[in-house]
Amino acid sequence: MTDLSDLPPVWSGRRALAAWPLVPLAVALALWGYAVRHTDVSALDDFGLVTALHPAFWAGLAVLTAGFWLTVRDPRRAGGWPAAYVLGLLVMERATQAVLYPTPLYAWAWKHDGVVDHLLTAGGLQTAAEVGDMAVYDQWPGFFAAQAALVRLLGVDSAAMYMAWWPLASSLMLLLPLLLIYRTFTEDRRLIWTGVWLFFVANWVGQDYFSPQSVAFALHLGVLAVVLRRYGRSGGARRRGQAVWTAVIVVMVTAIVISHQLTPGMLVVSLLALCLLRRHRDWVPAVTTVVIFLAWCLTAALPFLSAAMPDMIRSVGDVGGNVTTGYGTTPTGTGAVATSWAARLLSGSVLLLAVAGIWRQRVLRHRAMPLLLIAAAPLPMLVASSYGSEMIFRVLMFMLPGAAFFAAAALLPKVRTLAAEASPAPPGPAGPARGSAVRRGLAAWVAPVVLVAGTLAFVPSYSGKDRINYFPPQEVALVRQLFDEAPEGSLVVAANRNYPLAYASYGEIDHYWFLDDERSHVDRIMADPAGTLAEDMAGVDGPGRAYLLFSQGQLANSTMNGQLTEAQLTGIEQSVAASPRFRRVSGNSAGTVYELRPEGGTER
Repeated sequence: MTDLSDLPPVWSGRRALAAWPLVPLAVALALWGYAVRHTDVSALDDFGLVTALHPAFWAGLAVLTAGFWLTVRDPRRAGGWPAAYVLGLLVMERATQAVLYPTPLYAWAWKHDGVVDHLLTAGGLQTAAEVGDMAVYDQWPGFFAAQAALVRLLGVDSAAMYMAWWPLASSLMLLLPLLLIYRTFTEDRRLIWTGVWLFFVANWVGQDYFSPQSVAFALHLGVLAVVLRRYGRSGGARRRGQAVWTAVIVVMVTAIVISHQLTPGMLVVSLLALCLLRRHRDWVPAVTTVVIFLAWCLTAALPFLSAAMPDMIRSVGDVGGNVTTGYGTTPTGTGAVATSWAARLLSGSVLLLAVAGIWRQRVLRHRAMPLLLIAAAPLPMLVASSYGSEMIFRVLMFMLPGAAFFAAAALLPKVRTLAAEASPAPPGPAGPARGSAVRRGLAAWVAPVVLVAGTLAFVPSYSGKDRINYFPPQEVALVRQLFDEAPEGSLVVAANRNYPLAYASYGEIDHYWFLDDERSHVDRIMADPAGTLAEDMAGVDGPGRAYLLFSQGQLANSTMNGQLTEAQLTGIEQSVAASPRFRRVSGNSAGTVYELRPEGGTER
């Protein structure tokens, strides 16, 4: 008989201890998997996904956050475990909607899909004389040209086949440059990974969807990572290989400039802010960015900028107007207001934590000063423009990489920086003795509670408007049928543009959203819906036709953003349905399409 007593144990106590972080991670993902299988999104209310999610989702998110905190605080754990938890966080944050919803979210994502489809169909860029105000996308075509090439490469019908997963993909693109930026100032993995966690938790603004901004933001962080790591050295090390890194910067900046209007400006102010420090006073990155930016603005983007310049000049200095939301963008109703406040509280908490981190961690005020300047650099953009009432949200997003780093420092008892380890600062005067054991124990619980609360708050901040952003398959089918059957030269009228495929065939079909019109004209429509809309829709030349679309997405957007109430929109549709000037051509549970009859009420 073989003696097994001398064989090593298959699973030693040391191995089991080293692998214990796998347990909460696996439990969290198992709870998430169970939750998405038992969540019904067919009848969302004004709280969006928040009230629809199965309770197991919330439990899984709490378990994941607690496991991350215990793992990242333990110096005995391998560095790969915090990364695994962050990837788990991204799956739960950014992939849940892709798994739950059968169609892609967000009207702007569908709009960008329409731009890609038009580029593939037209085969090239077009002018404002050919496609109207949509020509702005042809003046910043980088993202759309790349997506058109990707659609061809993958052999799919359109970008809609994969754009539901774009939030996860674009978030993963941010991970590497973010780690490089943080590792420029510290090797303290607690600070690095807690900063990364807070960044993704607080990044609720929603610019991770299928958009030029999502890629431009990743490239923006990539440029900053290169500048901080390769242009922040002294002596010969500073110059060695700089030509190669300048070429890398040129490629990334060019990709940003030809893809997005705002990000180059944010990058310029960040690079100029770095030049205020002697350690980073190298003008090559800033000048390179400015030259490429101006070259594009004075050539390809000149038609748009020439038309928009008067409004841009008027908005300079109008901080109140630049940060104020306008008509149709005011959260209305209990759910919309509650989720909006959740987002504000989440951002405000992270910013307050960042201030606390700067105050508590004295070493960071000097050693990580470049990151502090980068965090503050976007603030002047509030003076420059409203950016369609979105500037305050974009400023928050561009501040977040630096703010999350310092917020993480507030949650840690003591942090280490690279420079501090190399040449520690002289000790300050002796302070009072530490508090009692009870107070220290209480303080030890504050950080994980704050982290769990912030992670849970991400869900209403990010997914609280899913009733607006989700278009069920019936609505997609209805709109697709409309555009498939509408002859060239037709006009499609709707209350607002919050429906899928709203920009399909925009080169051949015109659009009119009556709630975007002057308030006086909206009042006229309310007084005589069928008559006023018939007048607005008249004059379409044959073989084109005039259609009026009512849909679930328009209703949700109008009622939750302070446009018209459900009763008012229903009254408009009832007036149209009862009018002999319109006929119903199609409809389902998600909406109805009406066609304007020609003069005399006869059929076409």
